[in-house]
Amino acid sequence: MAPESTDLVALVGATGAIGKSVAAALRQQARPYRVIGRSRTALEKTFGGDPLAEVAVWDPDNEQSIREALRGVAAAVYMVGVPYTDFHLHPILMGRVIDAAIAEKVDRLLLIGTLYVFGRPQSSRVTENHPKEPHTLKGRKRKEQEDLVLAAHGTGKIRTTVLRLPDFYGSGLERSLLSDLFVAVKQNRKAKLIGPIDRPHEFVFVPDVGPVVTRLLDTPATFGRAWNLGGVGVTTQLELAQLAYGGRPRYMVAGKTMLRLLGLFDPFLREFVEMHYLLTDPLIVDDSALQQLLGTISKTSYGEGVRQSLAAVG
Repeated sequence: MAPESTDLVALVGATGAIGKSVAAALRQQARPYRVIGRSRTALEKTFGGDPLAEVAVWDPDNEQSIREALRGVAAAVYMVGVPYTDFHLHPILMGRVIDAAIAEKVDRLLLIGTLYVFGRPQSSRVTENHPKEPHTLKGRKRKEQEDLVLAAHGTGKIRTTVLRLPDFYGSGLERSLLSDLFVAVKQNRKAKLIGPIDRPHEFVFVPDVGPVVTRLLDTPATFGRAWNLGGVGVTTQLELAQLAYGGRPRYMVAGKTMLRLLGLFDPFLREFVEMHYLLTDPLIVDDSALQQLLGTISKTSYGEGVRQSLAAVG
């Protein structure tokens, strides 16, 4: 599919794993892009060697700074993360970016979203039409964020969409269900996992996300709604641990009770407790609508994804 525009694409919150994946997809197409973040040092360390990339430092608390960062871009991909303790900031930051994007006449905005917005699963497969009834603070704040993005499309001043992802894995992730697994294998020790680890789950391999994002940006029918992207299939953390260890895995599992205890000392784990339902009552995505829109979507097998994740561990 030919790019809708060769104009500049802004990656807002570019230094995370998904930002790097989208940048790689744009680079593959020889498309110019702007990376936006708080730290020039971090941005230049990651993207400074790419002649297609330009660096913009912003202050997301300053309206003028946001506008300057977005000035002259045709499309923006929003991937700004906040600590689990600060999820109340998601809709606030999103609102500022939407206002700035409209003021700077940005044509298209894509939000990288999450399955948190659905709440507990009410069907075996979760389509885009699944009820959005989040019962957690994090789910509610993510839903507020999504609602702002899609409402902006209705104004006719900007085209917007949301791409929802399940848990993802790959290199460069410090806080994910599987991040310690790959490090543990390389260090020849037991992996620290959050259980139960034998329940059905799905994961998206980070490098698979970027090409989907660029195709969505270039497809006019994308905009005005949200889309789900699923993993290559249903698996379990246990199965992935077996792949990583090449046989019998070595691990320690923390359940919900242990998370509460560990949360006394670790704010992230304390905040994760309310999201533990995703492990006991997993949301398995149906992304047939996305496949109907885009055609075949390339998804890396779990075996190959685990191999690459292990190879990336320093």
